Amino acid sequence: MRDAYQSDLRHLVEDLAEISEMVHAALTDASTALLDGDLGLAERVIAADSHIDERQVQLDEKIVELLARQSPVASDLRLMVAGLRMSSTLERMGDLAAHIAIVARRRHPEIAVPSQHTEDFRRFAELALASIKDATSVIRNNDLALAAQVEKRDDEIDDLQSDVYRAIAREDSFTTAQIVDLTLLARFYERLGDHAVSLVRRVGFLVTGDSIDSRVALTDVDDF
Repeated sequence: MRDAYQSDLRHLVEDLAEISEMVHAALTDASTALLDGDLGLAERVIAADSHIDERQVQLDEKIVELLARQSPVASDLRLMVAGLRMSSTLERMGDLAAHIAIVARRRHPEIAVPSQHTEDFRRFAELALASIKDATSVIRNNDLALAAQVEKRDDEIDDLQSDVYRAIAREDSFTTAQIVDLTLLARFYERLGDHAVSLVRRVGFLVTGDSIDSRVALTDVDDF
């Protein structure tokens, strides 16, 4: 009976990592669709978001069942409670990838990102994808050194967002629609970085048992 319980806990961690990999794949495709104007790829990302939602629901149901059946304490309880929060974070990240794809679809056949900002958004995608990949490894391996890299990379995303916003403010040739798109897209990538930080901080909570201070910036992210 105890062996089955421990197996369930290991599968919980693996489920979180697999959902994180789904988010990584969604953002990869969404970013490609955005920068290449690929309508078919954008549609695929939007349609696939429901699969991430389904995996979250399945995982949450599994955790609730374990909580009811096992009455866990200490580290096992921390894992289950953190798992519920992390699955919600991952679902939001999937939504953000879908939002990026929606912008790409809305502007098709044009490319939503003006050429002068192509490299900025390519960099946004590189940073966010690297953070999600590292967060997946942190979930699987409890690698807190790698978690620190996710936090450092988030600072780069924040700086890039500020640079893009300043550039938009100086630009007088963009249409209102382009300004709205660029502002939202930069925000979506910035939120993805924040969510990756939230994930690795929750793993830190699991490893150390130290409480998470909700007053600290980026500890948890409840909006887009």
